[in-house]
Amino acid sequence: MRQARPSKLAIIGAGAVGTAIAYASLIRGVARTIALMDINTSKVTAEVLDLSHGLEFVPRADIIGDDDVAVCADADVVVFTAGAKQKPGQSRLELAEATINLTKNILPGVIEVAPNAIYIMVTNPVDIVTYAALRYSGLPGNQLFGSGTVLDSSRLRFLIAQHCGVAVQNVHGYIVGEHGDSEIPLWSSASIGGVPLLEWKPLPGGQAIDAPARERIQHEVVHAAYKIIEGKGATNYAIGLATTRIVEAVLNDEHRVLPISTLTGGYEGLDDVCLSLPTLVDRNGAGSRLEIKMSDAERDGLMKSAETLREMQAKFGL
Repeated sequence: MRQARPSKLAIIGAGAVGTAIAYASLIRGVARTIALMDINTSKVTAEVLDLSHGLEFVPRADIIGDDDVAVCADADVVVFTAGAKQKPGQSRLELAEATINLTKNILPGVIEVAPNAIYIMVTNPVDIVTYAALRYSGLPGNQLFGSGTVLDSSRLRFLIAQHCGVAVQNVHGYIVGEHGDSEIPLWSSASIGGVPLLEWKPLPGGQAIDAPARERIQHEVVHAAYKIIEGKGATNYAIGLATTRIVEAVLNDEHRVLPISTLTGGYEGLDDVCLSLPTLVDRNGAGSRLEIKMSDAERDGLMKSAETLREMQAKFGL
């Protein structure tokens, strides 16, 4: 029997997010080889050494790293987490522009050594970075997409589960639009164990998930990253797990529905912008988007989110 070629995951950027993805991927046995690439040679060397010391305790894998893009050669999936570091007095807009330029400089070299890989952009602002990467790389939309609101949707499900007293695995619901302040929770299609969320009756001793509760949960989802960054400087564990889940969906050809950020088309008012909608993810990357139920208010919110992203694109000349 012919054996499949061993899988390879390459991660660009050995910072808090990149190393969290590497760590989660090793533990879950996502790929036979995990490659870390970072321009900081001593940092990437130390991270690879630290991770290597735990290989006895995880599924069989090799972890390699270098400051040269050659380490990414023939990768099946490339995750891009590299971003510019904020300088004193630098605005968020300036920081985003520097990150886009960094992406523009690094990505072509990686594509040259891994032309057939599926590219997952994680660096923030992820929707703008994804749009810029598509424009600069020339890759098709299925081959390059952003991590989008996969993490935001996980935060939403966690908070609903916590409020209603059920396991998070039994909660289904999506955040769509921008990965940012204008994102929209789709309450009208959310459910718990098959029961529509808007028809949910509290369990004994539980709480109703009424309009004030939903408003509080939405606020907590949108502001979750700010709270975490204020306390520990960065978000890394949950985005590491969320990104690893996307990588698994690709490598295992799962046809899994995930709210990733893709270049939208076919939706009136959503053309020429990258944002998140529930999308099939498999070995070919980003597939078809689902026609998910939305209320009029949710659809209006999605359109406003798209307009927010277009305005940001325009500021960067995209």
